[in-house]
Amino acid sequence: MSPLRLAITSLGAIVVNEPDVLSIRAEDASGNFGVLRGHADFLTTLDTGVVSWRTAAGETYCIVRGGIFMVEGGCQVTIAAREAIADRNLERLESVALGEYQARDEAERSARTESTRMELRAVREILRYLRPARQPV
Repeated sequence: MSPLRLAITSLGAIVVNEPDVLSIRAEDASGNFGVLRGHADFLTTLDTGVVSWRTAAGETYCIVRGGIFMVEGGCQVTIAAREAIADRNLERLESVALGEYQARDEAERSARTESTRMELRAVREILRYLRPARQPV
């Protein structure tokens, strides 16, 4: 049985193109999961986290910042990530990227929340203008 093929892309760049993968581990909103050759077709979203895979040469890691994880035909795994950095040294990778990615995620969440608040305030002001207080007759 031939091994898996793994491709990880980020903003149009190929970060990983590994043709001889024995197993892959990742995490989605439901928890950790693994993929071996022959896995059923599968599609899920990834938050910021670590994807790891094992080859005959050892284990490699990639920190991804959001993305889509897809298994096709039981032998092709594709990850399309917003950002991705791969390295064989997990500690070095985590110290460089994971904290930075998590901080960016939090900043984006905060910006979206503030934007929503501003939109709601604008709608309230428009409604107040369109429905002035009724004067007693």
